[in-house]
Amino acid sequence: MKKKQDMRLITGNANPQLAEDISKILEIPLLETDCRKFSDGETYIEIQENVRGRDVFVIQPTSTPVNDTLMELMLLADALRRASARRITAVIPYYGYARQDRKVAPRVPISAKIVAEMLMVVGIRRVLTMDLHSGQIQGFFNIPVDNMYAAPVLLDDIKTTFNNQDVVMVSPDAGGVERTRAFAKRLDADLAIIDKRRERANVAEAMNVIGDVEGKIAILLDDMVDTAGTLCGAASMLIKAGATEVHAYCTHAVLSGPAIDRVTDSPLNSLVVTNTIPLQENAKNCQKIRVLSVSELLARAIACIHSEDSLSSLFV
Repeated sequence: MKKKQDMRLITGNANPQLAEDISKILEIPLLETDCRKFSDGETYIEIQENVRGRDVFVIQPTSTPVNDTLMELMLLADALRRASARRITAVIPYYGYARQDRKVAPRVPISAKIVAEMLMVVGIRRVLTMDLHSGQIQGFFNIPVDNMYAAPVLLDDIKTTFNNQDVVMVSPDAGGVERTRAFAKRLDADLAIIDKRRERANVAEAMNVIGDVEGKIAILLDDMVDTAGTLCGAASMLIKAGATEVHAYCTHAVLSGPAIDRVTDSPLNSLVVTNTIPLQENAKNCQKIRVLSVSELLARAIACIHSEDSLSSLFV
């Protein structure tokens, strides 16, 4: 087993609180780093400690502003490679560009694949991520990719919050049925599906509810919440279909554009997210939003990767 002293943790500006939480759990201090911008917007990186021969984990979700955080990640990796780090693992709790994982129209890029190639070029030799929008993105890499799931954290909270109550798990679209069915099975709950038609990006129209939700607490489940149009539309339909309460659980709180206003004005009783992405101030002030921590889960995964142990025990 490798010595824990060989492990190093480093982060950019994307989610320093998450990195600090992981650092405290592992009892490994974050590397001193100068990460700032020049007046013209260029990113400057300088690692101020020795990393020669070390196993380094770069904790950096590529969330808003996506291009800036992605550039920070690439420059951190290149600096580590040139400083002779033994292995560089990118810990990317939220993988930006994941929704652009295939050609949906002529003459468009597969952006998720481009990001994967860039990360490999700068010297990253392993990726640890969480709840990829599409699991097939792992195939875009020619290096090991560990796709963790926030399910253990979300399931524990659902069991604690809705103990012995009549709940129904609801998928907001057909693409999330498999994930929602897995939750419903572990909770011994019923399953419902929202039939939805998407007219264009970030615009979705919910059509009808498939399944029985009358008199039950409906729990919507998704991998991310962006503009919240889908979730809020689904919540309205579930209330009309007879649900007594509607709650939503999402791993990644993108919450862009009018998301907070929509959540505030919607029939949603609560929106539960994780800390893979730091909340903006308006989201922090929203009474309906509650944050769960995946720091412990990611810290344990990092420890397993460093010691070359299996990650199977971290899945439910």
